Amino acid sequence: MALPRLRGATSNGFQLSLGIGALFATLINYGTEKIEGGWGWRVSLAMAAVPASVLTLGSLFLPETPNSLIQRGHDHQKAKLLLQRIRGTEDVQAELDDLITASSSKANNKQSFKTILKRRYRPQLVMAVAIPFFQQMTGINVIAFYAPLLFRTIGLGESASLLSAVMTAVIGTASTFISMLIVDKLGRRALFIIGGIQMFASQCIVGGTMAFHLKDHGGLSKGYACVVLAMICIYVAGFGWSWGPLGWLVPSEIFPLEIRSVGQSITVAVSFIFTFAVGQTFLAMLCHLKSGIFFFFGGWVVVMTLFVYYLLPETKSLPLEQMEKVWQEHWFWKTIVAETSDKEHKREI
Repeated sequence: MALPRLRGATSNGFQLSLGIGALFATLINYGTEKIEGGWGWRVSLAMAAVPASVLTLGSLFLPETPNSLIQRGHDHQKAKLLLQRIRGTEDVQAELDDLITASSSKANNKQSFKTILKRRYRPQLVMAVAIPFFQQMTGINVIAFYAPLLFRTIGLGESASLLSAVMTAVIGTASTFISMLIVDKLGRRALFIIGGIQMFASQCIVGGTMAFHLKDHGGLSKGYACVVLAMICIYVAGFGWSWGPLGWLVPSEIFPLEIRSVGQSITVAVSFIFTFAVGQTFLAMLCHLKSGIFFFFGGWVVVMTLFVYYLLPETKSLPLEQMEKVWQEHWFWKTIVAETSDKEHKREI
């Protein structure tokens, strides 16, 4: 529903809200930790019912999108009224015509997993799997899930560890807000690459510091603990304006109408699968790899940064209905898309 020129900022609002929610959750954990009698974690867990209730009730008032109304054969006038409400202007006929044209040309293509497996959608399918996979392999959920544990490992007390986790949550939220302001100016690729370099450098410094000074037992001195904490904050900031919000933004805008729902479903499924995998394996990895775990995730950051540099085209400011042309102009994907188009043209002849 967002305007093309503001789509990046609007979509990044999703990650900003996620960061704000995580910040509140961390503050609650910090506060409930002080409750005596072992009730702190129970209160913290029970309070998750509050946002879940708000989310459930809010869904009852969530309107359809103009795209969805047109695609499902509803009255175009209803879609027009909704579009006017979203845009805040009466002059929406040109945009409505584009939506109707896009929907009409795709009317015979039913949304299905078989559709997205076709060769012509190979770029989108690769991105639907690779981007959420890489997003989890940055190691961000190691920080999100186990920040207090990591900070206690480097010698901070329990209360100080939770307070440090609050600090990283604040930095992550602030950096996501910065991303909202600049993503439609700098573009997606630039932020991906800048964030990747920043995360890799900070992970190497953290891993190196822990390897040389933490060893297999004990804690770091106050000075080195501050260095590690500062580098983790830099890492979180890098994620906050790159792979955090853009890991959701780019998949949300690259799918044509006929595979949009299926593509987004794959993106979310892959994200949850690897969130679960990383969360379940991290403690065992930390025990075996120790400080090497930061080099492990740092290696993946290098891979994903190179992936973006060579295989992800820029998508800023393009209307969703015109997004297919970025693949036709890309040095690598154009060979696949062009070959598919040639075969379809021959069949029509």
